[in-house]
Amino acid sequence: MLAGCASRELTPIEAPPNRAGLSMERALILSHAQQAIGTPYRFGGNTPDGLDCSGLVEMTYRAAGIRVPRTADEQFRALPRAKAPRPGDLLFFGDRRKATHVGIYRGNGQMIHAPGNGRAVVSVPLEIDYWQARFLGAASPAP
Repeated sequence: MLAGCASRELTPIEAPPNRAGLSMERALILSHAQQAIGTPYRFGGNTPDGLDCSGLVEMTYRAAGIRVPRTADEQFRALPRAKAPRPGDLLFFGDRRKATHVGIYRGNGQMIHAPGNGRAVVSVPLEIDYWQARFLGAASPAP
């Protein structure tokens, strides 16, 4: 469970371990996000040479044939909300005024994201207080 400042709660809908039931687009998003693990962080990056958080989203969604806005806040404001995120959906973090970070929900309480300067794309658990305190909501642009 991930709760945010405004009593928002993340109640994921889990896919079976073999990802059965996921659309082709979601499977592609998750596959490309997984392949990006270890890619170095680069501010403004949206290629396998370097990624920032919204660049990771842009690159993986583009690989699935889905266009999304470039920045985390633009993505948060423009994309359709999800009450109960499924694997491949986007998770947004920040303060009440602006989304400053985005990650891709992997399933099983994990998120793939580009954490910041000097680090690389990783998969992290969502139950830690840091994420819970900053959770703004989720979006579901993939079928």
